[in-house]
Amino acid sequence: MLDVKNIDVFYGEINSLSDVSLRVSMGEIVSIIGPNGAGKTTLLRAISGLIHPKRGTIILFGNDITYSLPEEISRLGIAHVPEGRSIFGPISVKENLTLGAYVRYQRKDNRKEIDQVRDFVYSMFPILHDRKDQKANTLSGGEQQMLAIGRGLMSAPKLMLLDEPSMGLAPILVKTIFRSLKRLIEERETTILLVEQNARIAVKLASRTYILSQGKIVKTGDSQELIADEDIKRSYLGLKTV
Repeated sequence: MLDVKNIDVFYGEINSLSDVSLRVSMGEIVSIIGPNGAGKTTLLRAISGLIHPKRGTIILFGNDITYSLPEEISRLGIAHVPEGRSIFGPISVKENLTLGAYVRYQRKDNRKEIDQVRDFVYSMFPILHDRKDQKANTLSGGEQQMLAIGRGLMSAPKLMLLDEPSMGLAPILVKTIFRSLKRLIEERETTILLVEQNARIAVKLASRTYILSQGKIVKTGDSQELIADEDIKRSYLGLKTV
């Protein structure tokens, strides 16, 4: 599905990513963890076309998207839910969700199918249905994160890029968000590439995990194997080792 091959990404003279490779197969949840400033957000931005690599390639469904524009990549089936939510505050919850389906309206997709996705979003996050006519900037932080994920889903993506969905949320809301991600896999067969500050929950949720540090992939593997690795537990998961 997605194959990132040996990319280098620069911000000016600063080398943010160096020789980074990863792959995501259909139906997976793959997590990327690592310390602040490791380049995790930069990697998602490169995949979604918001920044272009200086070297390497990014392949999506067999298409080379390395230098494609974000709107072209979106039409191929990627939805990017960025860090900080970036909802449209002055308009309603329902209008935010409608904007999420903009690409589908351009393609003149079946309106009934678009409505069905909206109903699925409401079933996953009932509070959004209750507040559908409320301005988005009056929602709580957790509700805004639900809206950001729901807006991403409205494009019916094959692959969702999620950047720090639990940031700033209370533990009970974090559980709600991550339960919804499991439901996406099970009910809508949505593939997920997850960047997450809560490394423990990210690794437990994912089938495979990449560890990024100082712009480089330093470890990758099956998530259960990484959880059992004493060095990984101590250095990245905040778990005590015996």
